[in-house]
Amino acid sequence: MCKALGVRLVTNAQIAQLAKNAGFDSLFIDLEHSTLSIDNASSLSCACLLIGLTPFVRVPHQCGNGYVQKVLDGGAMGVVFPHVDSAEGARAAVSISKYPPAGCRSMTGQLPVFSLKPAIATTIIEETNASASSVIVMIESQNAIRCIEDIAAVDGVDVLLVGSNDLAIALGVPADFQAPLFRRALEAVSAACNKHNKIMGLAGIYDQPDFHHWAKDTLGVRFLLCQQDSGLIAQGAARCAAAAAAL
Repeated sequence: MCKALGVRLVTNAQIAQLAKNAGFDSLFIDLEHSTLSIDNASSLSCACLLIGLTPFVRVPHQCGNGYVQKVLDGGAMGVVFPHVDSAEGARAAVSISKYPPAGCRSMTGQLPVFSLKPAIATTIIEETNASASSVIVMIESQNAIRCIEDIAAVDGVDVLLVGSNDLAIALGVPADFQAPLFRRALEAVSAACNKHNKIMGLAGIYDQPDFHHWAKDTLGVRFLLCQQDSGLIAQGAARCAAAAAAL
């Protein structure tokens, strides 16, 4: 199980060390639902690389190939693409994330994933395509569920990540993660992942251990966005203030 901490508020790179100390495997750096910049994402990604965390960056929806290129060149080891509703969208995500012949990513030198050291093009292509350009597509709509088999079948897609809040809203059951309709949708994602040897991920459901046990043991979820920095700060602040008020 890859345990990811979402970062949408903290720009100080020391958040990577705190995440590592806490036992997380990855930072989920969120450029979709935040005001973080590409420069912030690069600083956080490089901090992760130095201490053995895996940096994934969620880009804004329909942000364009050039934006994704900057995120990858800045140190991300994988890109999270929100609102992927079709196999065509999944193939486009793979194309910009991979060097030829697997995709159309443009070549540059001295990348953070190579510690800024020069490397020959063939090495960059082989190693980056294999292990430093994960493609994580988010499943967040009814159409994505209808097309789930086709999306999961796309070569180069690594993870199908359920965006729980948007998916529940799209299904007409906002925030009702116990709804049979929502659970059946997750079961469809799980079946497609198993059939096509993809990793299933879950995001947006926090502090619900019973649900997470079901997701892990029954659905086979192997990538979990556990919480976000803003949520942890809010929870900790509320506990601290309540304790002081009770004195």
